[in-house]
Amino acid sequence: MIEYFMPRASTYAADIDFLFDMITVIVGFWFVMVLAVMTYLMVRFRRREGVRAAYISGDPHSQKKWTHYPHYSVIALDVVIIVFTVIVWVDVKQTLPQAEDKIRVVGQQWSWFFIHSGPDGKLDTEDDISTVNDLHVKKDTVYHFELESRDVLHNFSVPAFRLRQDTIPGRTITGWFEPNKTGVYDIQCAEICGYGHGIMGATIVIHEDQQSYDAAMKSIRNRTYESDYQKRLQKMTVSTVSNSESFTDKLLSSF
Repeated sequence: MIEYFMPRASTYAADIDFLFDMITVIVGFWFVMVLAVMTYLMVRFRRREGVRAAYISGDPHSQKKWTHYPHYSVIALDVVIIVFTVIVWVDVKQTLPQAEDKIRVVGQQWSWFFIHSGPDGKLDTEDDISTVNDLHVKKDTVYHFELESRDVLHNFSVPAFRLRQDTIPGRTITGWFEPNKTGVYDIQCAEICGYGHGIMGATIVIHEDQQSYDAAMKSIRNRTYESDYQKRLQKMTVSTVSNSESFTDKLLSSF
């Protein structure tokens, strides 16, 4: 259901959506069931003239079964949720597939700093390419990311990937993703990190092929690249400002 509101752009996004859908269906079923039974009982045993209320202790088995059987069913479904959750957790968080490329993501108040590996596929070499608030990746390529923070706690969130990971000062956290749908998607900070938390956004551009990716990297090296993040900001306006003033400018002016 989530995919109708937020596109899937990574290989494990469908697995995480499945977990949310399963939990929603299971919890929704019991919610509707309990509500229906309560409504029926309130109507069926409502107050009537000449009929005295009966005291029900709940001790006989014939009465206890109305709580025991649903209880057992809920426990069994909880086990099902835990099993599928562990399977997805191991696949997404505990397993690192072989990397085809690497990036470094650095969070700081209040922007994202990205380091793309160059043609050698290694970080911390002379051909690395650095950008601010613009991350470029290739479709159908497995990436390992090194996540760091320069100041406080942040959270690297890519909703289209169904990816969220805290950044912790003094630690390097490794994770992975494999984009499978081209486009430009949002990156957010999902951890309160100070006054500018609300404007700590970025974009991730997923290129169709190596040629498109190389063209973007070349324009960044030549300083001719027009930031996709800035393009998106220019489209964001509020009713109290003119069309020429971005949402970021308006928010910064209030500090």
